[in-house]
Amino acid sequence: MQYHFSKALNRVILEEITKKDFKTIEEKIGSFLVDETRERRSQGVAFGLSGGIDSAVIAMICSKYVKQNSLALIMPNAKITPSSDTDDAIKIVDELHLEYKLIDIGYIHKEYSKYIEPSPLAFGNLGARIRSNILYYYANARSYLVLGSGDRSEFLIGYFTKYGDGAADLLPVASLYKTQIREFAKFLGISHNIVSKPSGPRLWEGHTAEGEIGMTYEEVDSILYCIFDKNLSIEDTAKITEIPISNVDKIYQMHKRSEHKRITPKICAL
Repeated sequence: MQYHFSKALNRVILEEITKKDFKTIEEKIGSFLVDETRERRSQGVAFGLSGGIDSAVIAMICSKYVKQNSLALIMPNAKITPSSDTDDAIKIVDELHLEYKLIDIGYIHKEYSKYIEPSPLAFGNLGARIRSNILYYYANARSYLVLGSGDRSEFLIGYFTKYGDGAADLLPVASLYKTQIREFAKFLGISHNIVSKPSGPRLWEGHTAEGEIGMTYEEVDSILYCIFDKNLSIEDTAKITEIPISNVDKIYQMHKRSEHKRITPKICAL
């Protein structure tokens, strides 16, 4: 899905978001992984590799900084996941010479359906939780830490499955918006095919993030940046981005409703 800017101000906002020193960012994330694994006395890191841009960035950084202690888990559901995604993921680990496991979760997912009542949304999210179980199985077996590949855009609006792809020990790229991730991926030399493909958790057939959210990431990031980085009101954000206030409010409400995903479980004080 292509985004077309109609007025210069939108472009100015987006350029303000994406103009970053990506070399420094790469070094900081690399040092973060090295330091955290050492301080937590971990033997390495495990991460899910979908063939999408966020996990491709994680794979690239791991290959440079913790290559000998990294495990990529490629976990498609063959009935849902486009074969091109799996092909891209395998190409990444082959080019980077990373250790990996390829596990089709479709059989596991289908087995669950025999014992639980039907709910399309919950069943879709179950796929993400199955992947989390497998990640933590290998992390547990090897004394590794699990890396989450969620970015700042997804984190702020709660666009992840609680205890699914939201489950992680470290979040290396959660300070970067999706549009920043795209520029970072270009800097890292990740293929145009991966950079340009529609992002999506692939929890059901044809599932894409922008399709479900109803906006492009350029719009989402412009809204989030103005509200959370520039501390603007919803009204001022709508004016400066020239995005309809209804869309600005929609993103803000997604943030508010997903607060429970970003905090630890609340303890009853006695």
